[in-house]
Amino acid sequence: MPLSYYQPEKYKREGQHLQADLCIYGATSAGVMAAVEGARQNLRIILLANTRHIGGLASGGLGYTDFGDFAIIGGLASEFYSRAGAHYGAEREWRIEPHVAQKLFAEFLQEAGVEPIPFQYLDTVKVENGRIRSIRMESGLEVTAAHFVDATYEGDLMAKAGVPFTVGREANAQYGELLNGVQMHSQHQFEVPVSPYIREGDPASGLLPGIDPEPLARQGTGDRRVQAYNFRMCLSRARDRVPFTKPDGYDPRNYELLARYLRAGWRQTFRKFDMIRGNKTDMNNHGAVSTDYIGGSHLYPESSYDARERSFQEHVDYTRGLFWFYSQDPRVPMEIQMAMRGWGLAADEFADSGHWPPQLYVREARRMVSDYVMTELDYRGYRRAHDVVGFGAYGMDSHNCRRVVVDGRVLNEGDVQYWGDPPYPISYRAVVPPRESVSNLFVPVCVSASHIAFGSIRMEPIFMILAQSCAIAAALCQKQKCDAQHLPYEILKHSLENASQITTHQSIRPLYPRSQLSEAMSPV
Repeated sequence: MPLSYYQPEKYKREGQHLQADLCIYGATSAGVMAAVEGARQNLRIILLANTRHIGGLASGGLGYTDFGDFAIIGGLASEFYSRAGAHYGAEREWRIEPHVAQKLFAEFLQEAGVEPIPFQYLDTVKVENGRIRSIRMESGLEVTAAHFVDATYEGDLMAKAGVPFTVGREANAQYGELLNGVQMHSQHQFEVPVSPYIREGDPASGLLPGIDPEPLARQGTGDRRVQAYNFRMCLSRARDRVPFTKPDGYDPRNYELLARYLRAGWRQTFRKFDMIRGNKTDMNNHGAVSTDYIGGSHLYPESSYDARERSFQEHVDYTRGLFWFYSQDPRVPMEIQMAMRGWGLAADEFADSGHWPPQLYVREARRMVSDYVMTELDYRGYRRAHDVVGFGAYGMDSHNCRRVVVDGRVLNEGDVQYWGDPPYPISYRAVVPPRESVSNLFVPVCVSASHIAFGSIRMEPIFMILAQSCAIAAALCQKQKCDAQHLPYEILKHSLENASQITTHQSIRPLYPRSQLSEAMSPV
């Protein structure tokens, strides 16, 4: 059985009360780096993890690292990838086996003297006079701290502290963007007509599973839909590989669209079996039907832990069923079946979760709404933040949000892949709550950004960078006795540079006038 998202019975601490200078909720890659930097700043650290696993996606299957431009990666993030390189006998390494990444994160924490407290799920947040005073976990553990970091992918601490946030896609008109809201493009799309109906060509027979009956809205319209999640699968062709197994309740109808697409001639099944060290994959979604569980993520961001557990297992079952379909279903061409049977789960990865990645790829959940919202205008260079705490460099990348029926055929909607612009600065105001909100919280993952801008920011090295900057800011706030929102940027910048963070970049282009924002991507 794969490791669950929610295991509240694992680590009860009823009545225990701890105190710290900096409490970090979430042992993602961001949480680890915030803890390490906080310890290097001589702060008392508490790191709360909601599983035994540490490192989030960076050690949970995403080994083929997305970063955009190495030149913008400094500080602890650069140190992490250099240590990975040393492990493999290289200067730095971006294609890292999950167990190696896990080992590196553990070493960072051990050197910093930080021991994560596992299986902790946030229950309540006590706010007094505009500051978070303490947080209480479902286990009974209570933590009082001077400053807090929400390093979760979901933004749970931020939300329970009353910080403004949003979920879903803004309309293009809200921030003057082009690629937000409903988007229908050619990437990861059905390239030939495929019928969406249970009986092909017969609307009266009803829709196949996973197809949204709601009509397609106008391009650029906002909604509360969230891009698809998946597992980044670590597969191997080694002799000791773990074979794919048939999930309980397997329903072949869930893969009928894929069967029809294969019958129509699609043959890119193995396109995103990206190879990492150890002759293993970081397998990502590719094509119209793949590992993305399209439409299954919309309720996840604001759901209860129990509901998230159900969603987690639905993603597991869908993905297990996909591999079973590919390797065993007679609707799959035999050459693809035989090729898939040559793969399996890596036997030396994720032993405590059935060799299955323990971290669901929560590509996007809540996003803070603060005094500076990162948008497509920042990415494209039509405006620029001057209180820099890190740089984004990846393309604006959103996976599909849903499947719809258009003129009697099924199409995917929501995928955006826009590339080609230089690195851009990320504002300090995008990682701290607005001035009227709590004054001792930092949010390096669920940052203040529009949906499409977050599609560029949401990379593990960037989360590490922003988290380190947040820990440095927390230490300075404690020293200066000031709120997070009132920390003088020049003081912060000096400390960031002393920690080898990147605050300037030579390839940043001149600001473009807003009048030039006229390009548009053509819909399908």
